[in-house]
Amino acid sequence: MEPDNSTDSRASTCEPQTLFGIGASPGIVVARIFVLKKHTHRTVWKRLDSGQVEEEINRFLRAAEQAESELRELRRTFAGDLADALSIIDSHILILKDQMILERTVDIIREKEINVEWALDQALGRIKKRFDTIADPYIRQRYVDVKNVVDRVFGLLSGHEEDVLTGINEKVIVVGHDFSPEDTLRMQTENVLGFITEEGGMTSHTAIVARSLNIPAVVGLGDVTRDCVSGDTIILDGFFGRVYLHPTPDQLCQYREYDRQHRNFSEELALYIHLASETLDGHRVRLAGNIEMRDEVQSVLRYGAEGIGLFRSEFDYFNCDQIPDEDMLTSTYSTLVSTLAPMPVTIRTLDVGGDKFSRYLPDSGIRPGVERNPALGLRSIRYSLREPALFRTQLRALLRASVHGRLRILLPMISSLSELQHVKGILLQVKAELTRKQIPFDTNVELGIMIEVPSAVIMADSLAKAVDFFSIGTNDLIQYSLAIDRGNQYVAHMYEPFHPAVLRMIKQTVDAGHGQGIEVSLCGEMAGEVVSAAVLFGLGLDELSMRPSAIPHVRRILRRSDYGQLVELSHAVLSCNDGGEVRNFLTRYLPSTYPEEFGCR
Repeated sequence: MEPDNSTDSRASTCEPQTLFGIGASPGIVVARIFVLKKHTHRTVWKRLDSGQVEEEINRFLRAAEQAESELRELRRTFAGDLADALSIIDSHILILKDQMILERTVDIIREKEINVEWALDQALGRIKKRFDTIADPYIRQRYVDVKNVVDRVFGLLSGHEEDVLTGINEKVIVVGHDFSPEDTLRMQTENVLGFITEEGGMTSHTAIVARSLNIPAVVGLGDVTRDCVSGDTIILDGFFGRVYLHPTPDQLCQYREYDRQHRNFSEELALYIHLASETLDGHRVRLAGNIEMRDEVQSVLRYGAEGIGLFRSEFDYFNCDQIPDEDMLTSTYSTLVSTLAPMPVTIRTLDVGGDKFSRYLPDSGIRPGVERNPALGLRSIRYSLREPALFRTQLRALLRASVHGRLRILLPMISSLSELQHVKGILLQVKAELTRKQIPFDTNVELGIMIEVPSAVIMADSLAKAVDFFSIGTNDLIQYSLAIDRGNQYVAHMYEPFHPAVLRMIKQTVDAGHGQGIEVSLCGEMAGEVVSAAVLFGLGLDELSMRPSAIPHVRRILRRSDYGQLVELSHAVLSCNDGGEVRNFLTRYLPSTYPEEFGCR
């Protein structure tokens, strides 16, 4: 990225415009903008003498090592309660080590005796061709991550790495084509008040990091960098995905008042950390945290979570140079369970495939480009059943840790009763093995399944008889039920959490679970969005699990609500015909019911 140094001379003569995008991270900002134009590295071909080849290879390896070192330092800087952001950095570190980049670039330098910049560009081109052949658009979009990593190495090879963001010396809203997750992390300064991008969606990596850092953002705004220049004043409304370019004096006055109200309100949220999660009329809903590293357990406690609703166990498989053994896993799980006791800790078994890979896991069948449609292929519980030795090791570790508190085992992407029975059969065998060896475990450990495919919703009444709890994973449920790739820029705007079909599936799952006397939780992105909270409470969920920092705000919504009114709200949205109608209804309902959260706009 490079700054757009255009002046503000035209700002006063431009007509007010309202731009509609995707509210990726909530918040209201009124400020001048700083536009970053898209920049690409220029690659020059250079022939090497034979004696220069090894030094050129070493120059490349040093740059790659420095890039990895910078990513690890960035990771250490933001360690704490940024689980989603940290996992994205970890994936970029793994990309740096991948043979598609390292080995292929070195091979090209040796074979063709050319400079590293040209060789790296050639390797990147081959990677892009490989990703272009992948049928699944979401996986194909992960090429963006590879490009971000390679651009970092290019910057180091040229002797300087562009970091325009850290050079900003006034309070601005940053506007650009797109930002890498690392760019977004560097926005956590007092001068960057929010950002806008031309690409991206609600579940893009950029959006995920923005929410983790509480940076207001609107994404998916097309050619916005051509519509504005640095110095223009805009209003960014991250709640409703609106951007007001060249706003009128009345709009500025109105939104500055909204901004003031929200700032005052944000300071009050700390008061809600340790209050009970219940409505005005005493209806309780457990609010839990989503994490993926045991080091994050303190953030769960810090924000007043009532347990861990989702521990993404694959992090331990991705963040080391070997497959973790049973003792390593047991140590991680025991720490979580004992620290949170007597509160529940829900640990999801290995969820790989789709867009998540590790070079150290067995079976090359889940690597990019191998499957025609990875999102519908070997992933999650299907992979665990294909690799029973790996699965048994994790189950043994989970059971051994269960003696330290209340552990709940969660199975991802269950699509049928026979699949569930297969898993339960393996679990019984593992329990018998531990019993023979006189290794203690909780014989009544709870077993649950994620509801994230339509078949599981349809069969929820039967599945509920075979488990102790349900956990609805809305990210995948929305994608599979609406046939929308959330990572595809062309259809990301159709990824609609408020689609009545999605809301009705949530309600159907809740009713089926409660019909068999089991708890139903929800752990997708929707759980931590304040715009969704009131609707989800009214659908009857027993637990919402979210990023820990979102808990106080969601708890405040709950404590300011009457459960009867929440149920009436859910009935109203369930009768809507499409997502737009739901959002229009909420745009009217939420500001009048929760004026401090949403204002009257």
